[in-house]
Amino acid sequence: MLKYVALMQQLEQLIQTTPYKDGQRLPSIRQLTELYPYTKNTIIRALMELERRHVIYSVPKSGYYVVKSPSPFCNLPGSLIDFSASSPDPSIFPYEDFRHCINKAIDIYREDLFTYGTSQGLPALIEVMRKLLMEYQVFTNARNIFVMSGVQQALALLSTLPFPNEKSFILLEQPSYHLFIQYIEASGLPYRTIQRTAAGIDMGQLEALFSTGEIKFFYTMPRFHNPLGSSFTKAQKLDILALAHKYDVYIVEDDYLADLDTGKNDPLYTYDEHEHVIYLKSYSKVIFPGLRIGTAVIPNALIDAFQRYKLVHDIDSSMLSQGALEIYLKSGMFESHIGKIVGQYQERSQVLHRELRSCNSFVEDKIKYVAPSIPCIHSCLTLAPNVSIGELRTRLKKHNIIIDMMDSHYIGRTQPEHYLKLNVSRVASEDIKKGIKTIMKEL
Repeated sequence: MLKYVALMQQLEQLIQTTPYKDGQRLPSIRQLTELYPYTKNTIIRALMELERRHVIYSVPKSGYYVVKSPSPFCNLPGSLIDFSASSPDPSIFPYEDFRHCINKAIDIYREDLFTYGTSQGLPALIEVMRKLLMEYQVFTNARNIFVMSGVQQALALLSTLPFPNEKSFILLEQPSYHLFIQYIEASGLPYRTIQRTAAGIDMGQLEALFSTGEIKFFYTMPRFHNPLGSSFTKAQKLDILALAHKYDVYIVEDDYLADLDTGKNDPLYTYDEHEHVIYLKSYSKVIFPGLRIGTAVIPNALIDAFQRYKLVHDIDSSMLSQGALEIYLKSGMFESHIGKIVGQYQERSQVLHRELRSCNSFVEDKIKYVAPSIPCIHSCLTLAPNVSIGELRTRLKKHNIIIDMMDSHYIGRTQPEHYLKLNVSRVASEDIKKGIKTIMKEL
């Protein structure tokens, strides 16, 4: 991490944890050199960047002062506690940073905005993505990377284009990504399903499905599964890859929350020795859902067909979004933002886990709970069969608490388990405590 970016994070933490008021003066540059192990130039650069982001403002010959206005997205007393939403928290969106990147992209790529780009994507962005993918232990060449209009586009193309194994069925985990389920149902694509729980999947059943000779690819979320919140172990990943190689089945790995993983959990792609893993990465959950930019790492055997289908599908993805993201990723802003969002999600995940554990003893006959992989924003409860989710939702609405079932995450909307999903990406820690206590009381 760049030194000035690291200092910016420390100064933002100082502002957040110290009871500063609007207009209160920060320590002087000389005092900051005593507090932090950075040069005067690094401190000045960090302060200028924070001023540009409207975190602080300067007064000539006086110093720097705090701008601590409340976010327009912060929950107000009596407002909704929404455990159903899985989109990012708007209060931590990098608006000012990204506005700067968009303006810069218009200046740098103004000529490209009036022409069609390549179906693969903006070359400068692809190179930045290639370097960033290395941090996830995804080592590949630029020719294998495609810029997508979101992961949904990649899934749609992969579902329809012919594969070298000449098979046609898609294997889905149950539960799985609800929009991909809707696409498969709307398109009438052939599919099979396999049950996934917090413990993983049944490898014997997976082999039985692979051995039929009809599975084209297996779509899975190995890390921070949505909506279960669980992750595969390394041993499970290796078993899946061994079966995929044995029966010539491709794996489509959706690693949409890779940025949140602070451990050393490598994706399936890292262990793939036979080029049978297609790696997908989204930015929707960590920057802006409306950005509509994702990454697909395509094996050599599929590159030509994938490029041809993408060209027919949309010619290219938004050049303005690509240019802005390229600037955002390489500037150090993305790294700074991820540090902030990981901290928030980690805290919220831990609060949720702690509250559920402390309340569980009071309703042991009503729920079963397995802790998610922290800092995953998704979790779920298994409710007893005699608990009416419909009645529970009605009761909680009176307390301004929104919950949701998981039926949309099952193809045909038939779920074998009586699940209740809880997402905390848009729920503050204090509201998590209040919400869980109320849910347990109503149960």
